[in-house]
Amino acid sequence: MNYKEMYQKWLEDEAYSEYHNELKLLKDEKDIEDRFYKNISFGTAGLRGKVGAGTNRMNIFNVSKATQGLANFIISKGESVINRGVVIAMDSRNDSKCFSETAAKVLAANGIKTYLFDDVRPTPVLSYAVRYLKTTAGIVVTASHNPPEYNGYKLYWDDGAQVNEEIADGVSNLIEKIKGPNEIKCMDFKEGVEQNLIVQTPKELDETYIEAVLDTKVQSNIDNSVSIVYTPLHGVGLRFVKEVLDRRGFKSLHIVEEQSKPDGNFPTVSYPNPEDPKSFKLAKELGEKTDAELLMATDPDSDRLGVLVRDNNGEYIRLNGNQTGSLLVYYILEGKKDMLPNNPVLIKTIVTSDQGADIAKQYGLEVIDTLTGFKNIAYELRIREGKVGYVFGYEESFGYMPSDVVRDKDGIMTCMLFAEMAGYYKKQNKTILDVLDEIYKKFGYYSEHLEAIVLEGIEGQRKIAKVMESFRDKCVEKIEDNDIAGVYDYLEAKYLDCNTNKYEDLDILKSNVLKYRYNENFWFAMRPSGTEPKLKIYFSAKSDNKEVSERNLENMKNVVLKRVFDELGI
Repeated sequence: MNYKEMYQKWLEDEAYSEYHNELKLLKDEKDIEDRFYKNISFGTAGLRGKVGAGTNRMNIFNVSKATQGLANFIISKGESVINRGVVIAMDSRNDSKCFSETAAKVLAANGIKTYLFDDVRPTPVLSYAVRYLKTTAGIVVTASHNPPEYNGYKLYWDDGAQVNEEIADGVSNLIEKIKGPNEIKCMDFKEGVEQNLIVQTPKELDETYIEAVLDTKVQSNIDNSVSIVYTPLHGVGLRFVKEVLDRRGFKSLHIVEEQSKPDGNFPTVSYPNPEDPKSFKLAKELGEKTDAELLMATDPDSDRLGVLVRDNNGEYIRLNGNQTGSLLVYYILEGKKDMLPNNPVLIKTIVTSDQGADIAKQYGLEVIDTLTGFKNIAYELRIREGKVGYVFGYEESFGYMPSDVVRDKDGIMTCMLFAEMAGYYKKQNKTILDVLDEIYKKFGYYSEHLEAIVLEGIEGQRKIAKVMESFRDKCVEKIEDNDIAGVYDYLEAKYLDCNTNKYEDLDILKSNVLKYRYNENFWFAMRPSGTEPKLKIYFSAKSDNKEVSERNLENMKNVVLKRVFDELGI
């Protein structure tokens, strides 16, 4: 069916009756097309999209369909897999409760026991819960940091990590075989509870997670007087962040009250993402009132952490994800240098700055580069389980995994570690910016920039594809006096050495990412976002001199972005 026929089918079929009024009000042909031109895709991140009626939207039907596909996949693995059950969590987004209960009802109807939390929970708690309860899978209903109109459905497997491509493809194939609502089983929620197929998670689970967070501490001798402002950005982090900071003894914690309660409308921020400097507006105002040294924000599902620190002039300086990651790597390794595990490793993504890697190598760690996304960081750990000692994993987009007890980025754990780090250095009469300068002097000055270009809808997808195709066909051969040294094409898993004109195979999963290196000191990379309608372009430059590093970064940005914007007609 084309999109018009599918739209008509939804209008006429009683199975979609709860969406009929919404569909009748649609007047914009492009909106109708975007809702129905395809089925919402189940990728390695699960489902994510705008909430509403349509095959390409997050709604009860698509959540039910995805869950039936998951149920069919679990059933195909036999009784031992079925009997372990599934745990489901949700964040503060609109319709999260409805979607999580819908998934539970479908699983129950298929004879699969489901554990539900009594209220909202951070995503890292879900990852922990899978491991704690030893379930076959976990689901978290969230769209992370996307705008308010989005929701999503992330699938985890028995190691507490987001599903890998093999499992995602297996589930996706079974989802695609479901042709209509009549092929989806669903049990009344009350009946599921009565049959003990829908149960609450054990009361002690939250406490054991908090204890696991506290166990990640690096230093005990810290200055607990650090003045901290924290905001959950209307998400679900407050209860856990406050608890762990209280137990670590921090005496001056200030909460942004206007953003403290879970609210899927995110009334004080247009984009609830700590990567966005505008999300810190209220935190900065409170910081100025309370003379806070440190401002921290987690995103709605509390797996990302953003940080602002105060300089000597009283101004708040935003740390990018690379800087926060490098600071944490340095702090953890310096604190644990005499007690590192055997075969210690740091895992980072290919678009993350090399600064953290340089630090890790200095302390004797192996550095593993992987594709973007924590599913890939967890995958690299999974395939080396028992052979390496995990120390830290992170990506530049404000995601950090300080412990393998949680197999996903954890904003709660990172929040505690960053506060502890600030307290430790304060005890030494150092600020976080002093330590960052110390890192630059030891390992080189890094400058980074992320350009995220929003391109929505079908036309946006076409434009992104056009830019990627153009750069894949012809790279930027020279930036100032620097000739290109190498091209990484991760879609082909190939590296071209431009000096020898020879190709090498890359031992990495394939993905639509391009990376261009001009010498050992600067590079840029580009890829379509997997969760948002964006083209992302990453820039990184290094020098022993701050001015040279920043100049190289600006030159690279100017050359690359001019070509990108010309391609897009902007």
